Amino acid sequence: MRLDTLHTAETPEGIALSLRPAGLMARSLAYMIDLAIRLVFFIVLSIVTRFMGGVGTALMLIGFFALEWLYPVVFELSRRGATPGKRVMGLRVVMDSGLPVTPAAALIRNLLRTADFLPAFYGAGLTSMLLRRDSKRLGDLAAGTLVVFTDSVSLHGEVPAAEPLAPLRPLSMREQAAVVSWAGRARRLTPERLEELALIAQPVLPAAPPGAKATARLLGVAQWVMGRRNANANDRGARP
Repeated sequence: MRLDTLHTAETPEGIALSLRPAGLMARSLAYMIDLAIRLVFFIVLSIVTRFMGGVGTALMLIGFFALEWLYPVVFELSRRGATPGKRVMGLRVVMDSGLPVTPAAALIRNLLRTADFLPAFYGAGLTSMLLRRDSKRLGDLAAGTLVVFTDSVSLHGEVPAAEPLAPLRPLSMREQAAVVSWAGRARRLTPERLEELALIAQPVLPAAPPGAKATARLLGVAQWVMGRRNANANDRGARP
């Protein structure tokens, strides 16, 4: 049984993104914040248009429509991809692939809030969120969207452990930086993409038994470049 709620998406560049879907509580609190904001705007609009007769009534209806249907769409299509309530809770709306939400998807997921509301008090939407690991409501399923936590990430993480290996020739400073940078992204790339990039460095990789992956050897070179050595490491006399 899997206990985590991570959603892994792979970009066209071969980068594996680990997204953390927001659960029922976080999304409910975000909704309540947005509801309070919309209610304040509606009360102010009602006061302003109160003495404007028929024109005021028309403006109030237009404002109500905009607050109810356009408010979430406009904010979700912004750079932050989130309404004020979601921003307070550290959430944003993205596509299943991890890419920014598209206009069509934003419209679909919000128009289908009507279906999520059935039979009453968002019963269908809440049931869907509770039954799915990715906490998708019906609108998210139809639009192919995901509400996730917006934790900050580092493009270059810790270099995975490997047996230090010396390169076949001395590496320039730019080459050393490229190798370490590649190793720092190892946990964010798919194994296939990682191996594809490692093969580019084949001319400087030390010899290995048949069938050995370039990834393991280049990780060893990265460890060697960072100055890590052990008694069994054969540096072949090369120096970075």
